[in-house]
Amino acid sequence: MRMSPSDPAPRHQRLELAVEAGLALPEAGPIAILHPRMGEFFSPLPREQLEIVTPHAPDHASFKAQGFACATAPGESYAAVVVCLPRSRAEARDLIAQASALTKGPVVVDGQKNDGAEAVLKELRGRVELSEAISKGHGKIAWFDSVGDALSDWRAEPGETRDHERVYRTLPGLFSSDGIDPASALLASVLPAGLKGVVADMGAGWGYLSAQMLAKAPGIAALHLIEADARALDCARINVTDPRAVFHWADATQPLPKLPLDAVIMNPPFHQGRDARPQLGAAFIRAAAAMLKPSGQLFLVANRHLPYETTLAECFRKHEELPGNNSFKLFHAEAPLRAGKTDAASKPRSRVTHSRGRR
Repeated sequence: MRMSPSDPAPRHQRLELAVEAGLALPEAGPIAILHPRMGEFFSPLPREQLEIVTPHAPDHASFKAQGFACATAPGESYAAVVVCLPRSRAEARDLIAQASALTKGPVVVDGQKNDGAEAVLKELRGRVELSEAISKGHGKIAWFDSVGDALSDWRAEPGETRDHERVYRTLPGLFSSDGIDPASALLASVLPAGLKGVVADMGAGWGYLSAQMLAKAPGIAALHLIEADARALDCARINVTDPRAVFHWADATQPLPKLPLDAVIMNPPFHQGRDARPQLGAAFIRAAAAMLKPSGQLFLVANRHLPYETTLAECFRKHEELPGNNSFKLFHAEAPLRAGKTDAASKPRSRVTHSRGRR
């Protein structure tokens, strides 16, 4: 199952209103669209001038499949830049500052109200000559003529977080950028030191779980970090220097071809923007089952309210809940069921056990 947003932001509607209100689009030269999400449209912008810039692998693949020019990071200069505001305020400021430095033309800022667009535009109005904001589809759009590097103080600097052993590189806007995620820390504490063979960390982020696993388990031959955000993966390359680490910029809801695994560890995401989407974590589980060898095993941590038990039962012959805490539950699953083999003959062999885990 390939994940996609259910309600993409109606940017094309707001862009049309902006052009009608006086937004002057360049007749020539590339126009960068910073960090759009799959399913979005950009009319009335001239398609042949557009370059989609996104570090997110699923979005990049979606737009590339539609024939758009795509990049994971901006180039040197553009005739205009459109900023698709993210939820993180620090990341939003960073994108606007980048956009202004990348063009001598217009910078268009567009976002949803529930992602903080109103607050960002209000703050921006104090720094630049901003147009009147236009509201449509629970979002707002406004634009300004580039002020070059005048917003450089909004650029996001790499951050750091630490545990009792070491310091890790992070970046504003990434998951758990300001501290070790407690669910990941819980999972790291129970991962067995005896794991061997080829292992994957699905949704590896900036590499905390991978670093912990490699330090604990000398028998691991290779650990594959699978992460959809290229920025997080860049941080992971700094944080995980063990030569057994292999890095993949990829959508973890899709199994990687020709990668048979002995074990998978994961703390899967369950949000897209502000929306809770437990089906995202379920897709991670299915992808893990598809890559694991017949004797392979999965170690998973999840918020206690997330309903992953049904998916685990569908995908594995056996799964058990390990001791967790009031906030998080831990699962160990083994012997993945292959597609087409989950018939009545195989179902009686699947069983669930619980080891003092709370629900």
